[in-house]
Amino acid sequence: MVATISIKEAMKIGFIGGGKLAYALANGFVSAGLAKPDEITASCHPADKASAEAFKSLGATALFENKSVVERSEVVIVSVKPDVVVPALKDVKDLAASKNKLFISVAMGVSTSTIEKALPSEARVIRVMPNTPALVKEGAAALSRGSKATAEDAKLAAELFRAVGTCDEVPEYQMDAVTALSGSGPAYVYMLIESLADGGVRCGLPRDLALRLATQTTRGAASMLSTGSHPAVLKDNVTSPAGSTAEGTYHLEQNGFRSAVIGAVMAATNRCKVVNEQLNK
Repeated sequence: MVATISIKEAMKIGFIGGGKLAYALANGFVSAGLAKPDEITASCHPADKASAEAFKSLGATALFENKSVVERSEVVIVSVKPDVVVPALKDVKDLAASKNKLFISVAMGVSTSTIEKALPSEARVIRVMPNTPALVKEGAAALSRGSKATAEDAKLAAELFRAVGTCDEVPEYQMDAVTALSGSGPAYVYMLIESLADGGVRCGLPRDLALRLATQTTRGAASMLSTGSHPAVLKDNVTSPAGSTAEGTYHLEQNGFRSAVIGAVMAATNRCKVVNEQLNK
């Protein structure tokens, strides 16, 4: 019988890779009461003293090798670069045989089957695609289960990542689209904010004020969606007949604003497929 880890228990969580995302996750887990600092272990690159100090400041243990992390942990979060995932896991394979360990990978593009091949046959694997706003606890993540992962494993992983934002479960074939939308999406939003600010400057606003207004406008508009209204309804609420917003949205439509954004997500999805083929050979 496969042992499960309860989210009501203090979980022993380890990170293979101790970069900024790993620290943000650890901090979120502690803040949400999902883990105690002294039950968290991270392996940091020997040259990355700053990451080690960040984990220590949280009350966690920072090490410079992976094996002790796996030995001490029930949940192992793999947060190294995609091309390092398989070598790192093969290095700890002998220690990963315990059935009460859950492996969660946040490496972009590395499939659950590729991860499973690097681990013992009974390994339970969850793949998660987070995004950078997790650093400020506003992340948007999606997860997929490996072949051995259970519903309880998925529930636990979702609970962990909801400590730094939202988390939804999707079938793995949708992960490329998730990566293109929420993984790459912050870059598109930053371009929008920058463009709004540039427009304000062109119309005479000081740059610092234009950027502040653009940032807060974007934040406020996103928050309005919490009312449950469709974006089209909220847009119409701002748009008066023959008004300035109507003129502005007409200009966006003339210049292919919607199709450009849709095309960006499609292009990023296609690029993900190419990268995935290379990573999962």
